[in-house]
Amino acid sequence: MELIRGLHNLQPRHRGCVATIGAFDGVHLGHQAVIRHLLEKARELGLPSVVIVFEPLPREYLTPLAAPARLMSFREKFAALSDMGVERVLRIRFSEQLRNKSAQSFVDEVFVEGLGVRYIVLGDDFRFGNDRQGDAEFIKAQGPRNNYQAGATETLEFDGERVSSTRIRKALEEADFELAEALLSRPYSIAGKVVYGRQLGGQLGFPTANLQLHRLRAALSGVFVVSVEGPGLAGAKGVANVGTRPTVDESIKANLEVHLLDIDVNLYGKHIKVTFLHKLREEQKFASVEQLREQIAKDITTAREWFAGQD
Repeated sequence: MELIRGLHNLQPRHRGCVATIGAFDGVHLGHQAVIRHLLEKARELGLPSVVIVFEPLPREYLTPLAAPARLMSFREKFAALSDMGVERVLRIRFSEQLRNKSAQSFVDEVFVEGLGVRYIVLGDDFRFGNDRQGDAEFIKAQGPRNNYQAGATETLEFDGERVSSTRIRKALEEADFELAEALLSRPYSIAGKVVYGRQLGGQLGFPTANLQLHRLRAALSGVFVVSVEGPGLAGAKGVANVGTRPTVDESIKANLEVHLLDIDVNLYGKHIKVTFLHKLREEQKFASVEQLREQIAKDITTAREWFAGQD
């Protein structure tokens, strides 16, 4: 799949396509319905499929501390869209200039002049433009004079409620991994590159792999039983902490640390995927590092007991 990094990198060969636009955070069942619609129209018209996304997400740019926690990084999103068969992703940097652009200007510059779209697939809740006019009806109304058509994808429901990233975040906050998996069509996981941390886990006797999250906040927090995939790993058992490490760190940025059970492998610089299976407890601040060490030992024992109960 091709990544087009910004409008300035659009080439004449990119003109003529079927496109959709949205946050696609999580690439959940509702997003998947939009992508299937996109791919069906692309095949029908014999044109490339293009997904347009913003980085950072608009709410992350406007209110970074209040923005909803991301379900996935851009790298994870790109991989998920590629797995579905999307041919191109146009990543547009969200900036002050873009924030102030009207919906009409956006349609003209991106869909018409930039991509030369022939069909636009729309979700049911996406809006854009500083005037908030950019919705499905607005885009459809621009079609006749710009030689494109547009169609909306019906809202997808699960158990009588709309499938949404907000609903998945709530499920993860409540550690309802069964519901999250149903809404995502896969178990919830976080993937990333293992980087050097403070090495405190090793000093305490429980070495951890520290992941780059590329987000200010994670969609869940606490201590979890997990499985880990990566180089030399295939469903390895582990215990993960997601949070701000209040006992040893003053940072507000979320971290993910994973301790593998019964496996000693160097993962620095490697990409791994951590799948969340069961919540053990909330993250908490301890009076001393020694108390933290004792609690980690208890968490590992509890995790082993949980895994034993699954066999």
